Amino acid sequence: MPMSTSALTADEAPGLARENAVFRKVVRRIVPFLILCYVVSYLDRVNVGFAKLQMSDDLGFSEAAYGLGAGLFFIGYFLFEVPSNLLLQRVGARTWIARIMITWGLVSAAFMFVTNEAMFYVLRFLLGAAEAGFYPGVILYCTYWFPSHRRARVIAMFMSAIPVAGIFGNPLSGWIMDRFQGVNGWQGWQWMYLLEAIPAVLVGVATLFYLDNGVRSAKWLTDEEKDVVERALAEDNAHHSVHGRVWDAFREPKVWLMCLIYFCFVMGQYALTFWMPTFVHSTGIEGNLAVGVLSAVPYLAALVAMNVFGSSADRRRERRWHLVVPSLMGAVGFALAAVWAGSTTLSLLALSCAAAGVLTCAPLFWSLPTAFLGGAAAAAGLAMINSVGNLAGFVSPYMIGALKDATGSASIPMYVLALSLVVGAAAVLTTDKQTVNR
Repeated sequence: MPMSTSALTADEAPGLARENAVFRKVVRRIVPFLILCYVVSYLDRVNVGFAKLQMSDDLGFSEAAYGLGAGLFFIGYFLFEVPSNLLLQRVGARTWIARIMITWGLVSAAFMFVTNEAMFYVLRFLLGAAEAGFYPGVILYCTYWFPSHRRARVIAMFMSAIPVAGIFGNPLSGWIMDRFQGVNGWQGWQWMYLLEAIPAVLVGVATLFYLDNGVRSAKWLTDEEKDVVERALAEDNAHHSVHGRVWDAFREPKVWLMCLIYFCFVMGQYALTFWMPTFVHSTGIEGNLAVGVLSAVPYLAALVAMNVFGSSADRRRERRWHLVVPSLMGAVGFALAAVWAGSTTLSLLALSCAAAGVLTCAPLFWSLPTAFLGGAAAAAGLAMINSVGNLAGFVSPYMIGALKDATGSASIPMYVLALSLVVGAAAVLTTDKQTVNR
């Protein structure tokens, strides 16, 4: 384990200061652009939650039908994610991430033409297939630039896009649906799908000119700075216990444990993103813009929490309890949201606790598998973990919709989500402390 700054000798301290300066430069160049890409990605993935406020009534969708359609995204995601990540490693991040963004932008715009459940289901599946590989591809891309002890903070910064998308995207979606309702004879939800798809195509084209495939192709780094980054990466990669062929990842028990942990966390994450507007609306709030503004509040809490926990995890070189604590926060938040469903103020407080906990888990989680996966096994392993874990994105919204239809209450689904997060926290504590706390 690298020594703390206080333990460094006079000869070592300047070297660490130089390394820190180089990695700050890398962060400034790469991370803001990746955040922009993910904001656009997440907005197009989850704006179906806002479309539901009008779309379900216009097209006669039941709660279960909506939940099934929302979840089918993740079936396409699951089937195409591993091959997508392997292709990214082969053809290069710049070309492949650009392809992903342009394709999902076109599919997302096509939702404005939905007229029945079958079209809704097909397009949700195609959107998942189009977007497959983006998120694990970015996680893999981060391993090309940052050693593991710098990665939790970087991934937390990248995943700040989720609450940012919620903070700005929810009011934007509500405003578009209210402002453009009836314009050109189209419904507000149709305009929302069209207008929010355009940035994906534009940013996808920009990716071709902005991203570099790796350290050596980065013209904005000097040769000496490239050496600093590559040396830090080489030292970090020497500690990977699973490093080599693609199939090594599929045979590794630790990878399957990661799949379980991530599945539990994703259950809570997509419950929030797909059902947050409905949760807020059910407390008595009327008007799409008002629902959008109030739905942004829990994401503000999440934005603060995920960066505080991410920085603390890197500074203390501790991963497990930095995951357990927010997962239990999320469990408490969901349970209280069930109890306080009749009060807008108390529900927002509970949902803020849930969002702060659940959304903090995701960036911190990825410091676990990237601590032991390397080489081709990393490309396959990270994609597999994300694809299996994201099956919860299918299970979670469908489970909520089906239980709401069956019971007429959102309380039981909330308790199921809380239980899932408790199971995830327990699974985290079974991981090897020395492996993940580097």
